[in-house]
Amino acid sequence: MSEVIDFLKEPWTFEFMRRGLLAAALVSVVAAVVGSFVILKGMAFIGDALPHASFGGVAVAFALGENLYVGGGIAALVTALLIGFISRRGVIRHDTAIGILFVGMFALGVLVVSRQQNYTGDLFAFVFGNVLAVSWSDVWLTVGIGLAVLAVVALFYKELLFTSYDPTMAAAAGLPVASIQYGLLALLALTTVIALQTVGIVLVVALLVTPAATAQLLTRSLRGMMALGAALGAASSVVGLYIAWYGDVSASAAIVLTATAMFLAAFLFAPAKGILWRGAQGRAASP
Repeated sequence: MSEVIDFLKEPWTFEFMRRGLLAAALVSVVAAVVGSFVILKGMAFIGDALPHASFGGVAVAFALGENLYVGGGIAALVTALLIGFISRRGVIRHDTAIGILFVGMFALGVLVVSRQQNYTGDLFAFVFGNVLAVSWSDVWLTVGIGLAVLAVVALFYKELLFTSYDPTMAAAAGLPVASIQYGLLALLALTTVIALQTVGIVLVVALLVTPAATAQLLTRSLRGMMALGAALGAASSVVGLYIAWYGDVSASAAIVLTATAMFLAAFLFAPAKGILWRGAQGRAASP
């Protein structure tokens, strides 16, 4: 029994592991809450686009010697608002606007990086993530932005819910649908910012989409989806960090792969919605 306790306690005796767990868990919770709206509105593509778009801002901030979080945040926010503005003009499709802008911003980042001589360590930590390297200042920044995002979702939950399910009816009821949609894009951009250091640009979309998609297979209400998604995201952080510690592998990748494994389990075995569950029910119902 003592061996099991030592096994469970050992990683958390180190401060960098405790910092990493706090940051990863909070990011996972916030991402799952915002990601529930991403899933509901079919916005997974933009969830992938904004992290990549933020790379342009990170690279520019690095070249100028400015804060990388601020650079990435500005790029993600500007891109999100531009996507909303261009797609609402009705000239081109929403997904086309996303593809154009995120590729353009990512290309800007690549161009800037190609001119730098000393980018390798600092800059590419934001591409692939390094949750075990977060400082306490990173943690408190994550806490501040994360709590602000959750507070906005709580305050405007009904409006976000109404416009997500039926924007036409919401507009007829007098809600400012455009402003609410811009606000959701801004929340998505802020969530991208706090996830950069934790899992990196490449893997942010996994935290935004995977826990929420898993919860969607297991619950019927949006509140349940958000709560369960947040719990699954936090659990992925804990399990992923154990895997990283004892397996000596990338913590960011371990967290994402844990979340992916949870999704696959739900996809196969979720009551009523799981593939194997439905197959068993169909065989039982057949004469």
